[in-house]
Amino acid sequence: MQMKLEAYINEYLALWDFYGVIQVIQQGKVLFENAYGYASIEFGIKNGLHSRFSTASLSKQFTAFAIMLLHEKGLLDIDQPAKRYLPADMNVDESVTVHHLLSHTSGLYNFYHFKDDFFGQYNRLEYSQQDFFERYIDKKPAASPGAVFDYNNSNYNLLAWIIEHVSGEKYGDFIRNHIFLPLNMMNSAVDDGSKPIINRSSNYVKDYDVYIKSPYHNEKFSIGAGAIVSNCEDLYLWHACLRDRKMLSRKTYARFFNVNQNNYCYGLEHHHIYGTDRYSHGGDHLGVSAYMQSYFEEDICINILSNNEAVSQYRLGNAISDILHGVDVEVPEKHQEFPMSETLLKEYCGTYLKDKIQVEFIHGKLYFTRFSGNLHIEIYPVGEGKFVRRYSDQTHPYSITQNENGEMTFFGYAKH
Repeated sequence: MQMKLEAYINEYLALWDFYGVIQVIQQGKVLFENAYGYASIEFGIKNGLHSRFSTASLSKQFTAFAIMLLHEKGLLDIDQPAKRYLPADMNVDESVTVHHLLSHTSGLYNFYHFKDDFFGQYNRLEYSQQDFFERYIDKKPAASPGAVFDYNNSNYNLLAWIIEHVSGEKYGDFIRNHIFLPLNMMNSAVDDGSKPIINRSSNYVKDYDVYIKSPYHNEKFSIGAGAIVSNCEDLYLWHACLRDRKMLSRKTYARFFNVNQNNYCYGLEHHHIYGTDRYSHGGDHLGVSAYMQSYFEEDICINILSNNEAVSQYRLGNAISDILHGVDVEVPEKHQEFPMSETLLKEYCGTYLKDKIQVEFIHGKLYFTRFSGNLHIEIYPVGEGKFVRRYSDQTHPYSITQNENGEMTFFGYAKH
């Protein structure tokens, strides 16, 4: 099994310029563990097994666990309105409970899309909790609480503020004092965008065909929903905490792991596969690819942490799981390029959303251009109207197609 695992991972990574660490542990035995690429291109520092990475949305499970700690202590009730545990000036509708936030069923407005000026604009500014709440969260709900599942970072921003309001501690302090320190997770921290984090790998993206540092964003806006920095060593300690049901009672764990809509628990996804239960979560952001899978009955922990965007951590993680469970996996390969004339390629070019979605033809290549023309992502055709990134393993191709009015559309926006 170890030989199969190593052969597949090596074959997969031969296709992609992966920066990061992969770790696979079963019943305390390391089946695979290796580090790749650079922690700092500028200083020529390679990633090591103890390198620390941004984990993006893997952070949500820690926020959810912190809420359950407060719930168990009787400091809040997750079935009560979230409003009761928020500052008085955060007027969330009374019908939205803490449970709705934890399970992404609050129905709150979701600003995580291209049209709102959050990414690349507002999230580069100085952080103000009240202004952030009023501008992006305190809006007309999109649905009734409990009606639909909608993965929305706003839910976990609010949970972080609940933690602060109820405990009297800053979110980062609470997570450190009540989760990281008790579990001896000494390599984990909440990134506020300012404090130095020792042994932390920088995040990189490709601009044209060269690496650059990921576009700046103020990490404070990720509170509760992201911003935790950790390494594989600490994530294995976290796996052991959940496996052994440490720190919470069985009753509280039952609620923490209870499956809600769309296979979502609290900060974790659940799937019944290979005849057992898998709990997992991924994280994606500029220059960040993270994925963690836990099989508690079999005591399997799979961690993939990366500081570039080369791999599909989900494809790789699921293939590792297949191998561990005796399922045949296909030989990894890149998307085959679809022959297309220069004239046809240029028909896809244009502005679809000003400063945010643009397609350009530059020196014989097609680029998806973002952040007001400051980031150029090369894409190539894999079929009529289907494109993938040149330097990233993209599971689902982009679609650039004509609508009923004959207009070319990308991400639902018509070219103009």
